[in-house]
Amino acid sequence: MAHTAGILYPGYSAEDDYPALERLLGGEVRLPLVHTEMREDAHRVDALLEVGGHQVLADGVARLPRVDAVIWACTSGSFVFGYDGAREQVDKLRAVAGVPATSTSFAFLSAAERLGLARVAVAATYPADVAGRFVEFLGAGGLEVLRCASRGIVTAAEVGTLTREQVGEFAAANDHPQAQAVLLPDTALHTVGVLDELEARLGKPVLTANQVSAWEVLRLAGHDRPRDGLGTLFRGSTGG
Repeated sequence: MAHTAGILYPGYSAEDDYPALERLLGGEVRLPLVHTEMREDAHRVDALLEVGGHQVLADGVARLPRVDAVIWACTSGSFVFGYDGAREQVDKLRAVAGVPATSTSFAFLSAAERLGLARVAVAATYPADVAGRFVEFLGAGGLEVLRCASRGIVTAAEVGTLTREQVGEFAAANDHPQAQAVLLPDTALHTVGVLDELEARLGKPVLTANQVSAWEVLRLAGHDRPRDGLGTLFRGSTGG
């Protein structure tokens, strides 16, 4: 029987990473995706607070089919609320969905815990002020960020146009020698097809937003099995 994990995704940029993940994972999982309302495509604090509002997410849940778990697949639209605010956001999402729920921001922390990470580098596509909020969130979750780079891109639509070469160059240029992994925190970034390539280039685990979102929501849905081709995180999962 397939495990079904619902994806709430703001707007349109790299949502095709999820059907790609579904294909790579075979017939054992389903990842139905609902596009939530995004009135303004902007990596700006006020716009992100609106994108991640409770009613926006509740409306998205109402359009999902029956699922075993659900994730708010937007990193900036969760960590921008701060650690406690992001936790409250997830609690409200869980209550309205009636199934286990989380967000991409917490998926990064869960993935880091699974891999035993303490020190990371962050290569963020966001403007610097938004990237700084992600660093604060990770710190509140127990991770030390040794380097944080900002690409300064305002819109998710533009992030979604970055090529695999650009993604690889950006990640490699912003690693830190003492970092145990590199984090790419934007769900607007296409990364599913390049995960093993990125890790081979950097010589360490790479965690990306759509990767950790799928891994964590599937884990919550009851599907936690090792898989090749999707980076160390999926390879390192234990059977369950």
